[in-house]
Amino acid sequence: MEKFQILGKYPDELRTWLQAQGLPGYATKQLHEWIYVKRVRNFEEMTNLSKANRMLLAERADLGFSEPVHTSCSVDGTVKYLFKTHQGHLIESVYIPEDDRATLCVSSQVGCKMNCGFCMTGRMGFQAQLTAQEILNQILSIQESERLTNIVFMGMGEPMDNIDEVMRALEVLTSEDAFAWSPKRITVSSIGVHPGLLRFLEESKCHLAISLHTSIPSQRLSWMPSEKAWPIEETIKVLRNHDFSKQRRLSFEYILFKGLNDTPAHAKSLIALLRGLECRVNLIRFHAIPDSPFKSPDEMTVHAFSSYLNAKGLKTTVRKSRGEDIQAACGLLSTKKAGQ
Repeated sequence: MEKFQILGKYPDELRTWLQAQGLPGYATKQLHEWIYVKRVRNFEEMTNLSKANRMLLAERADLGFSEPVHTSCSVDGTVKYLFKTHQGHLIESVYIPEDDRATLCVSSQVGCKMNCGFCMTGRMGFQAQLTAQEILNQILSIQESERLTNIVFMGMGEPMDNIDEVMRALEVLTSEDAFAWSPKRITVSSIGVHPGLLRFLEESKCHLAISLHTSIPSQRLSWMPSEKAWPIEETIKVLRNHDFSKQRRLSFEYILFKGLNDTPAHAKSLIALLRGLECRVNLIRFHAIPDSPFKSPDEMTVHAFSSYLNAKGLKTTVRKSRGEDIQAACGLLSTKKAGQ
C-alpha cells in the first residue's frame, strides 16, 4: 500500500487522514510543529506522540523528505542543489547568502513550457509539474534551511503554469499552523500566465515579480512565445486593476541585452508602459548561454539605463549576479548535463 505523504498537505487534509487512522485530530498540530518548526526527519523523534502512534505513522505515512543528490558551491558563496523528484526527474534550486539575507530560489516545474530564447531551462522543454511536496522539500532539505530569510519562485519553470501546487506550497509556507512565514518574505515570478496570475492575485499576499525584458510587444514576442497568448499590455491592465497598496510588492524583471533593449528609447518606452504603477524594476545582466545571439551590455550602459529610470521616478535596482561559475545565475538552470 502506498504511504500517505505528509509534506505539503493542508492542515484539514492531514487532520482528516489522521482521524481515519484512529489518531486524534490534535496530532495535526504536533506533526506540523515537529516538521516545520523543529525540523525533525523521522517519526521516532516526535516524543509527545505515543510510541504506538509513532509506529503506526511510520508504517502508514512518509514525511516526504528527499535529500539533494548533488551540491555545487560557487566562489561567491552561492550553492546550487540538485534534487531527484518522485518521478525520477532532476531539478535545481539555488541558495544565495548575503550580509543580512539568505534567499532560496526554488523550482516549480521540471523544465518549462515558455521556451524563452534567453533561458537554459526553456531549452529543456517541459517535462513535469512539481508537487507541493517537491517544492517544499527544496526548502526543508538543504543544510541552510533554518537560516533562510526569503524564498523566491524564480528557479526552473513558470509558477503560474503550476498554480494548484504552487498555491498549496504558499499556503503551507504562510499558514500559522505550518511554517508561519510572512508573505512579505516570499516572491513569485511569472511571465504573465493570466489564469494562474489572477488566482494568485486573489488568493495570495506574497510579492509578485513579472518577467518583462522589453516593453515592445513585437520584440517581446520574438524572445518570449508566451507574449502571443498573454500580451504584456493585457498583463499590465490586469495589474492596474489590482490594489497593490497593502502588503504585496510588485516588481518587474528586466534582463539587459546588448544593443537590443538597453537604449534610451527602450527606457522611455518602459517608463510609458509602467506609468502609474507602484512598482520596482530589477535590471539583470544577461548571463551567456551556448549558441545564443544575446550578449550582455557593458557596465556603463547598465548604469546609464538604471540612472535614467531612477531619474524619471521609476525605482530601479541592478541585481547582483551570483553563482555564474556554477551555472546558478538567472536563466542558467538546466539539468540536461545531469542526464535529462
